[in-house]
Amino acid sequence: MSASQTPPADVPTLLVKIFGKDRPGITAGLFDTLAAYSVDVVDIEQVVTRGRMVLCALVTEPTRGLEGDLRSTVHSWAESMKMQAEIISGTGDNRPRGRGRSLVTVLGHPLTAEATAAVAARIAKAGGNIDRIFRLAKYPVTAVEFAVSGVETGPLRTALVTDAAAVGVDVAVVAAGLHRRAQRLVVMDVDSTLIQDEVIELFAAHAGCEDKVAEVTAAAMRGELDFEQSLHARVALLEGLDASVVDKVRAEVRLTPGARTLIRTLKRLGYQVGVVSGGFTQVTDDLKERLGLDFAQANTLEIVDGRLTGRVTGEIVDRAGKARLLRRFAAEAGVPLSQTVAIGDGANDLDMLNAAGLGVAFNAKPVVREAAHAAVNVPFLDTVLYLLGITREEVEAADTHDEQ
Repeated sequence: MSASQTPPADVPTLLVKIFGKDRPGITAGLFDTLAAYSVDVVDIEQVVTRGRMVLCALVTEPTRGLEGDLRSTVHSWAESMKMQAEIISGTGDNRPRGRGRSLVTVLGHPLTAEATAAVAARIAKAGGNIDRIFRLAKYPVTAVEFAVSGVETGPLRTALVTDAAAVGVDVAVVAAGLHRRAQRLVVMDVDSTLIQDEVIELFAAHAGCEDKVAEVTAAAMRGELDFEQSLHARVALLEGLDASVVDKVRAEVRLTPGARTLIRTLKRLGYQVGVVSGGFTQVTDDLKERLGLDFAQANTLEIVDGRLTGRVTGEIVDRAGKARLLRRFAAEAGVPLSQTVAIGDGANDLDMLNAAGLGVAFNAKPVVREAAHAAVNVPFLDTVLYLLGITREEVEAADTHDEQ
């Protein structure tokens, strides 16, 4: 049997398990020991947690009569390395994974044992089996990824999202497969997503009508008002402001923690990144230049004779407009809509979130969290990277490389 073949179910195999303090040379030493018995490697799994290693090797049974010698030799080698060994006889390979492959990312701040138990139990109740668990990040949140088989992605997502929120963790469920590593497009809302502010409220502060504008903005974000009508009502309050206020507002904009890291990392990986906003091009164009974004679209404040007129010009970017722009950006980027990621927080982001391959509600209103594919409820925008399978170590390694 060649190393690339899977043994029939009735072929004897040995599961060799080594565990103890991790150090260089353990894996090489084990397989050097096994090589003397001309066994074939069927499967390998190794995990290191807080300096303790568990190494499992599934190998074919050695020539008849040599199994006892192999067991004795492996145990002696393990003892010499101050490790423990366990060898279990059986037949064949691992049982086949069930149909339906998904990746479940769980974010906790902190990630409690209670929450982990609830997620694992819900996966089992939905008919899924956890094949592997891998930690993506330990700060600023703990992020772990479960590889799950045996249940389709859609039903699994539905089963998990509500229960996860109840135990205080965020969960994203995506289909496993090559598409996760394909080139992608990420499109974000701006106000209260990419930045911490509501841009129109920054303008309103200079016009002395901040409270009135904030009240209308909040109602619009809750879905209680038509966005276009509320936009015109709020912008009308800015009539007469000197155009120099644009530079002041640009200087006041505060990026969300993790925003630069998110965009920088995505760009390094070959992603294209864009923003769509119910705010104003006077700010989004500046963000596009500062952050190296590929796409940006928003409403435009009309300025005549150096003053704001209280009107907007051009096509209105509203709830439907954001979804339309997502599709337009995807077409221009040459990325299938299924490979897009949308991030937003308000009701006017819902169409965009639902149209994307993965819609992420970021510190969003309840109506948005319930409708999105995934929710992130910690104040760090770069945690979205973990939903894409990118680890904190990979982010830091890329940062270090750029600094050298």
